[in-house]
Amino acid sequence: MQGQEAPGSLELVREFVNTLDVEEGVETLSSPRALGAWLRARSLLREGPVTRPDLARARKVREALRALLAANNGLSVRKEAALELSRAARRADLRLRFEPDGSVRLEPAARGVDGALGRLLAIAAAAVAEGTWPRLKACRAPDCRWAFYDHARNRSRHWCSMAVCGNRVKARAYRRRRAA
Repeated sequence: MQGQEAPGSLELVREFVNTLDVEEGVETLSSPRALGAWLRARSLLREGPVTRPDLARARKVREALRALLAANNGLSVRKEAALELSRAARRADLRLRFEPDGSVRLEPAARGVDGALGRLLAIAAAAVAEGTWPRLKACRAPDCRWAFYDHARNRSRHWCSMAVCGNRVKARAYRRRRAA
């Protein structure tokens, strides 16, 4: 959807989370080959084969990120999501890299899919440090959970689309009140 793009490289995280369209049941990462193509198209993976276990780990990382984005939107998060992302960061062997200009960034030492996932986690960590992370949210609609960037000045958006998800939720609430 237009207008939901995140700034800079944080857009890669949003795109990654949206490789599963929960509402339509469309899985972009349907095979190891599809995962490899997705990562290569975004310059996150340069070399090496992609295996079924890589695919399983990537999907777990994606859903853990989605859970954190739901927390950014006021929903509760399971402890398992944070644990999964911590495991992925260890597999990626994320390390600090100091630059001559004085800047610091996280960089994965691992190669392959674990390194690619580490790059996404490093982007998330940078967004936390920059203060943009809380604006990356998952739609509150339980049948949607689409990742979007909240561009509202007061950071008040709850749904990926007020016209679709927001309207459905409000219509359901209205029908429940009328029935009571």
